[in-house]
Amino acid sequence: MRTTIDLTDEQHRALTAVAQKRGLRGFSAVVQEAVAVYLDALDTDETDLLLSLEGTLSADDERQLRSRIDDAKATWRAS
Repeated sequence: MRTTIDLTDEQHRALTAVAQKRGLRGFSAVVQEAVAVYLDALDTDETDLLLSLEGTLSADDERQLRSRIDDAKATWRAS
């Protein structure tokens, strides 16, 4: 699955360097590996609980939550 993430310039350079050292064209595989390690380190009970919440909001609740998230994002500062 494709997605978009925001990286600092330093993170981008570091990931590119790691990928090049491994002979990779891009750094997707490096990011996938890092995400897998991160997810493996999470508490399984917590992860299962979070996954079980999928689809529990009504459409109206979802719209309100997304609006609040968008409002919060608008105040975030870029590093």
